[in-house]
Amino acid sequence: MPFQKIESEKLALAVVHQIEELILQGILRPGERLPSERELSERLGVSRPSLREAVADLQEAGLLTTRAGAGIFVAEVLGSAFSPALIRLFSGSEQAVFDYVSFRRDMEALAAERAARLASDTDLMVIDTLFTRMEAAHQKRNPTDEAELDAQFHMAIIEASHNVIMLHMMRAMFEMLREGVFYNRAAMFRQRTTRDDLLEQHRAINTAVQARDPMAARAAVAAHMDYVEASLTDQRKADRNESLARLRLRQEGDRSA
Repeated sequence: MPFQKIESEKLALAVVHQIEELILQGILRPGERLPSERELSERLGVSRPSLREAVADLQEAGLLTTRAGAGIFVAEVLGSAFSPALIRLFSGSEQAVFDYVSFRRDMEALAAERAARLASDTDLMVIDTLFTRMEAAHQKRNPTDEAELDAQFHMAIIEASHNVIMLHMMRAMFEMLREGVFYNRAAMFRQRTTRDDLLEQHRAINTAVQARDPMAARAAVAAHMDYVEASLTDQRKADRNESLARLRLRQEGDRSA
């Protein structure tokens, strides 16, 4: 018979493959803490020595990291998509801001189209749940929660597109957005009118994806990103106008002194 006894190193390799797949599919996320060694070994049905061997292999591969007294974490691998030097260039470039919006328009429109075709019923439930939470957060005066749910909503659609390359690239892009590399996303939610417009745009995206209408989903995302681009353009013009107005005010003060 072609069967061989499974050795301990084979168990460790099976653990490695399972955790690698969870990271690849975006189920285990960068910075996420894994269960304790005891709990994880029980869940996986392997001995602690086998688990330790697997964790050591994954650490060596740069996918897991241990923190003294804190546990085992998924490594912060997303930052490696762009070097720190390039991220600094992005943060100081107006072209990078609008190229970023254009990139998101193209990628997220494609993701929404794919999600409308390929998403499972559970994927659609996650997307709809996040939109419902956005509606609830919309009632709050402080826009922080709504802005965060906005990012989660977009990422849920990207996850539902079931393309792991797109998933990890866009997750890296959103992480830089959260860090304010391209623009202050939360600032867009401060005006009530803008918040109302953004909510309705997300409603249109959700409706199209839930209806499994690929073309409507693509169009709704494109319209949303067009709005974001126009808002950023208006904000930058307003900032320049304010800067000029302050210079004029200062000059008038010097003249009257």
